[in-house]
Amino acid sequence: MISAKISDELNNLLSGGNVSNQLSVASLVEKATSRGEAMLTADGAVVAQTGKYTGRSPKDRYIVEEASSKDKIDWGNVNRPISSEIYDSLYEKVIDHLKAKDEIFVFKGFAGAEHDSRLSIQVVNEYAWHNLFVHQLFIRPTKEELEAHESQFTIVSAPTFKADPEVDGTESETFIIVNLEKRIILIGGTEYAGEMKKSIFSIMNYLLPENDILPMHCSANVGDDGDVALFFGLSGTGKTTLSADSNRKLIGDDEHGWSDNGVFNIEGGCYAKCINLSEEKEPEIFGAIGFGSVLENVVIDLDSRIPDYDDGSLTENTRAAYPIQAIDNIVDPSVAGNPKTIVFLTADAFGVLPPISKLTKEQAMYHFLSGFTSKLAGTERGITSPEATFSTCFGSPFLPLHATVYAEMLGKKIDEHDAQVFLVNTGWTGGVYGVGSRMDLKYTRAMVRAAIAGKLNDVETEVNEVFGLEMPVAIEGVPTEVLNPRNAWADGVAYDKKANELADLFRSNFKKFGTVSEEITLKGGPTA
Repeated sequence: MISAKISDELNNLLSGGNVSNQLSVASLVEKATSRGEAMLTADGAVVAQTGKYTGRSPKDRYIVEEASSKDKIDWGNVNRPISSEIYDSLYEKVIDHLKAKDEIFVFKGFAGAEHDSRLSIQVVNEYAWHNLFVHQLFIRPTKEELEAHESQFTIVSAPTFKADPEVDGTESETFIIVNLEKRIILIGGTEYAGEMKKSIFSIMNYLLPENDILPMHCSANVGDDGDVALFFGLSGTGKTTLSADSNRKLIGDDEHGWSDNGVFNIEGGCYAKCINLSEEKEPEIFGAIGFGSVLENVVIDLDSRIPDYDDGSLTENTRAAYPIQAIDNIVDPSVAGNPKTIVFLTADAFGVLPPISKLTKEQAMYHFLSGFTSKLAGTERGITSPEATFSTCFGSPFLPLHATVYAEMLGKKIDEHDAQVFLVNTGWTGGVYGVGSRMDLKYTRAMVRAAIAGKLNDVETEVNEVFGLEMPVAIEGVPTEVLNPRNAWADGVAYDKKANELADLFRSNFKKFGTVSEEITLKGGPTA
């Protein structure tokens, strides 16, 4: 792994008298509430508001363009270059800003549950509640590990420092700057804690492939026999719901690596969406929120201090952060063997993709690169009908390298471990959104469980004429008319028209991958 590189300015900051190192959960809760940063809920969780920014700021995220990494980065709208001069100037200002504070907070820990490939990190925070957040989200060291800890990457977060775009060369007051040469992530102008989590994930997406480890934006679980399953999917596809299976143990809910030894969780906690959270629908998440958990932008009753998870007045992106150990049915430490089943989840609002289909390796790489799901009417201003959304490798905002690097690694892993890959549509059937109906969760669960149990590896299938996907003819517990999406439509011609419309969108999106092999392009995508 990389060697530690800590600047003189940072060492000087960390040796100051205003630094509180490795505070306990209880101490950070006290600090966050006494300093007026956050409030305490009836269950002992800390609830904080992030102000103007209630989500990530992708247009304010940069990577310093420097000699050691510039030829590796896939530059563009996601990975935006910024000069060393701009970074250095902002860095000095942020350090001076933090030196002037009465108290700052430092957490040391790890990213990556696999010991041989883990990344030693430290996080310097202006806010106590931010330090509590990273304490719960990353892997916490033992006493012995802390004594030997040498940080390989550092986050410096100063939310109340705001850049001046005309002076500092940024797009706005906010900046998230990754300096791969100096091993520092500089964050300012935003109080949204998720920027810290996703910055480290981006770093792992850069570092892990160097060690032939595939970083993945997915959830993972394992059965009693050691059979591992991965679940890839964008927001709203059911990734968290389907991976939380009472019959299987959770490895992790969001970020993983796949090495020669198997799968490991990159994090030590969970960062769950909690809009409309209820004990009935998601008992694991509901029950995990307790003392030391961090709630972001969740509205609470000021008298009872009880959260109102149905209130999205601050944002629909309300979040809860808690250590993975708050979930009962987990693997601890968060490592397991090589996956035998990979599930790609999509919520197709066009209603044309099969509810489940078995993918060849070429199809798996094609759909991995595509990362398709749908935005629904009403979810964003101006969207009046379903729109196709493509997020490369189901995580394009966090990929510093070219997407084909990750896809080729996935293809290699599939071959090496004979993993079975399935595309599962948790979206609409019988028609488009507004006409058809959402796929019944009990049917989706039956299909996924059959896939994980190996019951779909050698079954009779028929081929979808538009997408070339192999669809099982029969699955126990699932009506046969559901399995072929064309049969579920009242008008087959209307289905064909809408299916071809979506196929054209797939082809158009895939043109951006100019270096992809012809074999994947021709054999992996739509056939009609």
